[in-house]
Amino acid sequence: MRISDLQRKDVVSIKDGKRLGRIIDLEINGLGNIEYLIVEPKRFFRLFTSNDETTITFKQINKIGEDVILVEI
Repeated sequence: MRISDLQRKDVVSIKDGKRLGRIIDLEINGLGNIEYLIVEPKRFFRLFTSNDETTITFKQINKIGEDVILVEI
């Protein structure tokens, strides 16, 4: 699976079913391993709100489906 495949999926919390947004970036450590997936929240008025990005570790990912990534945060 490529990062572009992950970027097309919505990230959803299994705790409350809330859509968190989509993956926009990765944080990679000095060894070349992915530390975090960075999720940008979906907002209607992005110009008027602050940019509250969410970081998700692979331990927090519960399931990667065809259209959605389920996370426990």
